[in-house]
Amino acid sequence: MASPSLKSTAGRTLVLDVANSSGLEDWSPELQKTKVYERILLDLILGDLAAGSRLDEQSLAARYGAGLAGVRDALGRLALEGLVMRRARSGTTVAPLDLVELRQGYEARVLIEPHCAALAARNASKADAQAMYDVFADGEEAARTCDLPALVAMDLRFHALVARGSGNLALARILIPLQHKAARFWVFSFNGATEQELLDEIEEHRQVARVIAGGDADASRAAMLRILNVQPEAQTRPHVGAA
Repeated sequence: MASPSLKSTAGRTLVLDVANSSGLEDWSPELQKTKVYERILLDLILGDLAAGSRLDEQSLAARYGAGLAGVRDALGRLALEGLVMRRARSGTTVAPLDLVELRQGYEARVLIEPHCAALAARNASKADAQAMYDVFADGEEAARTCDLPALVAMDLRFHALVARGSGNLALARILIPLQHKAARFWVFSFNGATEQELLDEIEEHRQVARVIAGGDADASRAAMLRILNVQPEAQTRPHVGAA
């Protein structure tokens, strides 16, 4: 089946919206705890909140202009995802970068995410597929200027939308935290990447949106495997830099 021609219709403002895309209705985008969660999440992935560092709730509230209740809720969710560690008396710290956990998480993603893409080809609406494509409306500009925060935000939102588009929220709730953890390692592979390499990655993601819009489950599964650096016909060893 030929892939449809999707054209970008998004504006220039990128909304991360990964909390809402996970299907957790009590984390709607308008809530303060959701906004704080997404800002802390992005800073964790970018390394602005470094692995092993202690997170003080008062300091975080001041940093993000938020109330303590929102910060605590956000840290609670991040703890459930394994991105921060909360211990009585010792407080909250950023989780370490664990290569064994990364490998195991990657193996889980290879099993789950291509299947979610195939389900999205069957279940996602045309508007859902267009939203996946539109995530990268400013992709060329971000690649040209090496705008890492924008590229990371685009990647997070894209994968969350594919997971949500599968129509299987149980799988989405498993997959999205795995992708968040993987993104902490992906930022290291950004260093030294050329503009063309970044553009190629953006195009691979757009191709997933195209084949999902076309309703081709097999092509969607194969396209997602390529994003994960796995050949559909012969799954190879995990690649640490996969986004």
